[in-house]
Amino acid sequence: MPQIPEKIHELTVGQLSARSGAAVSALHFYETKGLISSRRTSGNQRRYGRDTLRRVAFIRAAQRVGIPLATVRDALAQLPEERTPTREDWARLSGTWRAELDERIKQLGRLRDHLSDCIGCGCLSLENCVLSNPDDVFGERLTGSRLMPERRDA
Repeated sequence: MPQIPEKIHELTVGQLSARSGAAVSALHFYETKGLISSRRTSGNQRRYGRDTLRRVAFIRAAQRVGIPLATVRDALAQLPEERTPTREDWARLSGTWRAELDERIKQLGRLRDHLSDCIGCGCLSLENCVLSNPDDVFGERLTGSRLMPERRDA
């Protein structure tokens, strides 16, 4: 992994990519989504503060556990712009995501346990179809094997 001398306070997109392991295109994407920021040189090249390395690590760790980028962006917005996320920040923010992750795990477990029940027929009124119709919510409102858009007679 390339070392960055301490006296360098800004990184090019290539340096940030090499150090973080994120593709340049991913870094550009993170920037368009407001997850990281850069300044532009007189030659219109991006320059990132060293704190961006930790932000990218934070983003990638959150992505690995399935946290949507919008949620990560909201979390990073709670931090001062020039400060890197700390261990305490991660603990506090990841704690708020625990309930969401627990619910996803529960849904995935239900999906795994009932996957063999589904034949992919498109029927949305089966009471036990956890894929298309958990808790038979469509069966209480509609009948038929497929959901069709309601027709509006003119």
